[in-house]
Amino acid sequence: MVDKSAMRSELIRRVKKNKLLYIMIFPGLLYFFIYKYIPMYGLVISFQDYKPYKGILGSDWVGFEHFHRLFTEPAFWMIFKNTIILFGLNILIFFPIPIVLALMLNEVRLRAFQRTVQTLIYIPHFMSWVIIVSISYVLLTMDGGLVNGMLETFGLQKINFLLNESWFRPMYITQVIWREAGWGTIIYLAAIAAVDPSMYEAARMDGANRLQQIWHITIPAIKSVIVVLLILKIGDVLELGFEHVYLLLNASNREVGEIFDTYVYTTGLKQGQYSYSTAIGLFKGLIGLVLVIGANKFAKKIGEEGIY
Repeated sequence: MVDKSAMRSELIRRVKKNKLLYIMIFPGLLYFFIYKYIPMYGLVISFQDYKPYKGILGSDWVGFEHFHRLFTEPAFWMIFKNTIILFGLNILIFFPIPIVLALMLNEVRLRAFQRTVQTLIYIPHFMSWVIIVSISYVLLTMDGGLVNGMLETFGLQKINFLLNESWFRPMYITQVIWREAGWGTIIYLAAIAAVDPSMYEAARMDGANRLQQIWHITIPAIKSVIVVLLILKIGDVLELGFEHVYLLLNASNREVGEIFDTYVYTTGLKQGQYSYSTAIGLFKGLIGLVLVIGANKFAKKIGEEGIY
């Protein structure tokens, strides 16, 4: 039989022993509790016909009516397809790039040059999406845009990048890479820095070149970090970010660019349909939760630690 008093005493002893660590993480826990967990109470309005003047307690319950409306909406599959495609581009194209950049930066022996390159590729992360999209607009617009100006100089036909739906997804993923790839290298560089240097020395003595050292030492050493970040990325399958996509959207590319985040804003919030928009948010969250759990179980089956 488990001695509860002994367990309680052991818990108190551990807390006292690591009290400084608990004090350090307390602000982060408080932030998540206030801004992430308490607002979850508002999810109940996805099952109500919520009226602000009635409040949550006074609004009428409608059950799964908003979810039924979402799944029977004519635009649902178009939005779902667009979201999945953009997420696929993030996983297949963007996700490996910070890893490759980190591996390349780690091979630079001139530290001053390495730090300069790191700084240059970090800078776009600190720009808002408004600035990123505005710069792209200046470069790609048909009226005086640099890219179309160069095409015209070489005798080629101008391309309407901003209004052509076939260019929406390439523009989207290119901007994501430009803004976030450098910043994404930070975690991988930290993981690489923890690799025992003696392993590289032993590999060099065995005749391994740099590529072989990367393949057999560096990548296996950071594999667990890659798996954890991939699992977390999979959890954001329907969370692509509102601001970026909304700034790129227009009447010409909406068929390939409308995603759940922009749909919630245009259909739910702008029209005051708070219950409907909350139902969409709950649907997105449940999909992400299921995928994280599934990806974590798969990671453990192949011998990785996962995120829990």
